[in-house]
Amino acid sequence: MTPVKNIPRHQKLYEILRKHISDGLYREGDLLPSENELCQLYGMTRPTVRQALSTLSNDGYIRKHQGKGSIVHHLPREIGILSVSGTTSAVGNRNLQTEIIVKPVLVPWPDNFMFPLSEIEKESGCIYMERLRFLDGVPIFYDITHIANMNLPRITSRQFENRSLFRILREHYHIEIKGGEQRIKAIQASPKISRFLNLKKGEPVLHLERKLETNNPVLFLYSSIFCNTEKYSIFGRF
Repeated sequence: MTPVKNIPRHQKLYEILRKHISDGLYREGDLLPSENELCQLYGMTRPTVRQALSTLSNDGYIRKHQGKGSIVHHLPREIGILSVSGTTSAVGNRNLQTEIIVKPVLVPWPDNFMFPLSEIEKESGCIYMERLRFLDGVPIFYDITHIANMNLPRITSRQFENRSLFRILREHYHIEIKGGEQRIKAIQASPKISRFLNLKKGEPVLHLERKLETNNPVLFLYSSIFCNTEKYSIFGRF
């Protein structure tokens, strides 16, 4: 589907530059155009350009150096699931694929949910989906997502196959991830998780429970993520 046309201008510039970096137009160590050049090239104000560059920096695509400008930073081999940038942003232009196990569906919140819920969240119900993420053909993440059903029209009808959830939220709903909290522990893989991640029966798996804050103060994203770390380790910036 075509993204909405009225997304904030700083997001448009962010997406343009992020794609150019991911596609290799700018490589590690390259300088991005200066703020003045970006203003002239895209007809944007300096605060708009700075906001886009700040988001690129926060997501790990560039490093800003006083007196030099914005230098492209090579995203490392490990997978940045500990950051809030999202899996797709973390792996850049590598061969990330998404298989939808359960399409987005509106359901009541499960009993004994992993995080406390507000009354408005409980009343609104949640959008539930399950995804299996592959990197270079290897199953890496089995991701169970819950999103409060608040002003997200037609989200259950959108195409999520091989697409970034964070990007869909940005482009269609003006929702941006701002931060959050997570719990991490190693557990014994269930038969279902072992099957999805190609693990041996009973083999340990890394389990992340995440609550992500957005620019909407009452809207949160919740994820239960099971990680196969046999080939790739995971990292985070603090």
